[in-house]
Amino acid sequence: MSTKDYLEKDYYKVLGVSKTASQDEIKKAYRTLARKHHPDANKGDNNAEERFKEISEAYDVLSDTKRRKEYDEARTLFRGGGFRGGQQGGGFGFDLGDLFGNQQGGAGAGAGERIGDIFGGLFNRSGTGTRTGGGTRRARRGADVETEVTLSFGESLDGVTVPLRLSSEAPCPSCRGTGAKTGTVPRVCPSCEGTGQETRNLGSFGFSEPCHECRGRGLVVDDPCPTCSGSGRAVGTRTIQARIPAGVGDGQKIRLKGKGAPGEAGGPAGDLYVTIKVTPHKVFGRSGDNLTITVPVTFPEAALGAEIKVPTHRGLPVTLRIPAGTPNGRTFRARGRGATRRDGTKGDLLVTVEVQVPQKLDDTTREALERMRATSSGEDLRSELVQLAREG
Repeated sequence: MSTKDYLEKDYYKVLGVSKTASQDEIKKAYRTLARKHHPDANKGDNNAEERFKEISEAYDVLSDTKRRKEYDEARTLFRGGGFRGGQQGGGFGFDLGDLFGNQQGGAGAGAGERIGDIFGGLFNRSGTGTRTGGGTRRARRGADVETEVTLSFGESLDGVTVPLRLSSEAPCPSCRGTGAKTGTVPRVCPSCEGTGQETRNLGSFGFSEPCHECRGRGLVVDDPCPTCSGSGRAVGTRTIQARIPAGVGDGQKIRLKGKGAPGEAGGPAGDLYVTIKVTPHKVFGRSGDNLTITVPVTFPEAALGAEIKVPTHRGLPVTLRIPAGTPNGRTFRARGRGATRRDGTKGDLLVTVEVQVPQKLDDTTREALERMRATSSGEDLRSELVQLAREG
């Protein structure tokens, strides 16, 4: 993203706070919006995912006091005409080409250095770079990496540490990230003088973009490394131990910060996104943070009432009281026997009873049921149903 795009973004508007908002107000607004637009709460909603990225980007700048100050200063200069070329109403401004160019003394040099300091601190997260000749090689954040892991039902509820074998870009082991053949070194790019950026003028605006010759690296390789062909990057494999928190669900995606591809020129590593796949359980199901189970009961238990033992996941059974006259399919709740939530509390166990009809009857049971049918022969349970069907 160009500098112009950054400056035209109103991070305060994104979070819905005023420019004078306190850090606590910014944090509160971010948490509210992040919960609302988080991808886990809006699965399949691309608009919510983009909105979440905007919110995170805004909070990343405004939550840091130093970066917030630099952002405010840069926007003030932008709105005041500091990026427009030529004289306007008696004042004067700077073209982006002048501001980011290599100034040679005078007032222009001081202004250029100041703007360079502002943008360097605002958009370079690592805050570090490798000084090379006439410019600074920009630190680059590593790429994000995605992978999948399959867990058993119990592992998803209890949490587990799993080894993950990842393939991602990293500094080339042969040239150690320089891109140059062993025994040689890259030279400073003559086009951008090592900054990795070049300025394009568009009428009254100018903006920076990656240098066309060095592709943003700030260095040019004359004798490229045979392993990485001069890119300084190579695909490597590594194994990490990833902690999967308790209570994750099937299809959920979790983020492990800093576990992605390594950065370049001192930049931070990217993030690792792990998609969870959970194998079904033979007894238990899951509905959100609650576990589900279907328990068979006999007709006498449902009709007369009973106390039954219900299994729990990796715990002692709980006693559930079935009241007299319980219909088939009724669901009861055993509190605190479900999956672990993010705040450490647990969901519930939802127990659905299923009345079993005996397939074989002995003489005594048959006689008892015949007597029961005889006592209830005057009742027609379907009369109301028939009447409603006729009215329709």
